[in-house]
Amino acid sequence: MNEPIIQVGILTDKCIRFETDGTFRNGNTLCPPGTQQVTLREDKVEWNGQLYEELLFEPTEPSDSFLLKEVTIGIGFHWERKEDQRFRGALKIITAGNALTAVNLIRAEEYLTSVIASEMSATASLELLKAHAVISRSWLLAQLEKDRTTGCKHGSVSFTETEHERIRWYDREDHTRFDVCADDHCQRYQGISRVYRHMEQVKQVIEATRGEVLKHGNRLCDARFSKCCGGMVEEFQNCWENVPHPYLKQLRDCRHADTLPDLTRECEAMAWIQSRPDAFCNTTDPHILSQVLNGYDQETTDFYRWTVRYTQDELTDLVKRRGGIDIGTVTDLVPMERGTSGRITRLLIRGTKKDFIIGKELEIRRTLSESHLYSSAFYVEKQDNVFVLHGAGWGHGVGLCQIGAAVMGEQGYSYDEILTHYYVGARIEKIY
Repeated sequence: MNEPIIQVGILTDKCIRFETDGTFRNGNTLCPPGTQQVTLREDKVEWNGQLYEELLFEPTEPSDSFLLKEVTIGIGFHWERKEDQRFRGALKIITAGNALTAVNLIRAEEYLTSVIASEMSATASLELLKAHAVISRSWLLAQLEKDRTTGCKHGSVSFTETEHERIRWYDREDHTRFDVCADDHCQRYQGISRVYRHMEQVKQVIEATRGEVLKHGNRLCDARFSKCCGGMVEEFQNCWENVPHPYLKQLRDCRHADTLPDLTRECEAMAWIQSRPDAFCNTTDPHILSQVLNGYDQETTDFYRWTVRYTQDELTDLVKRRGGIDIGTVTDLVPMERGTSGRITRLLIRGTKKDFIIGKELEIRRTLSESHLYSSAFYVEKQDNVFVLHGAGWGHGVGLCQIGAAVMGEQGYSYDEILTHYYVGARIEKIY
């Protein structure tokens, strides 16, 4: 196959400002230098007093770039903030409901260059960066393949709700007008500013792995990854649609594991979370963590094992405000079902008015926090009117554990050894 062009949704707002560095054209119309502004008017894109169905600003030279103003990163997380970001490729402005969306059209390998530097520090070990290049490419192309095979961007039902239960998961199919977004919902893609600092190393990684993907059988691997598995890797179907992937299996994040605890059982999950078992990702080494955690990520300090406390009033307010669930005063949190890493997939929230079940893992994390809980692998200890959540890991825990992979890279593992550790039975194949 040929290297594809990727459409990346960057920013959604009623008014979008950008600056061009170089010559950009919308058809035959030259985009003048300086700050440009597009606004939503009458469900169309307004630019320079004219209304358009959409705009496409294309560069005349590969080195031309544009700067998007006030891009929100870390959407919904505790480190959420705005920053100006510079991009290469074309800029498309489309309508999206009652707002506009800025979409970057960029070649896949240039997109991946930024993803590597955005997802982690570009000063990480070469083997870690190579591994991440392969999985980021695999995940991206697997999503495009899913679009082609399903004929649309809605690959699965992601929401079911009854009077007493809501099961929801969040995936890339939420985007219908572009391929992927630029934030943690898909893969972090923050333009070329971060790449500039370590351009030679990032280019070396991309060239060394160009066109390499993970495959299982004849299919591209949907290569998921998270910050820290907490010592046990989760299975795909426990976080997203109920379709098991043979390469995204439960496994211990360590060299040797003769037995696997059954963390779907409540007693074993509690014992696991209460312990600090040996694992690649069980590290506090600042040198290793700085390879994976950008500056704002390092605001999160305890993630292998963590504790969060809520008063009964705080928890009741969170459930009503963040979850949109009015069950009265929260009286208990009861795990109904756990995945193979101990992550809760169905949580019963008891209330004075009624009981309500929520799932899957990200819905639980969003409901029980102002931003996101680190993970849904937790058990609850009640102390008078205080709920203490004791937890493990950061993220959904499926596929590659970024901190564990960073440790493996430091310990001398090659990128193919890192990949075959986290993706059971997968192989690396060059497809372009």
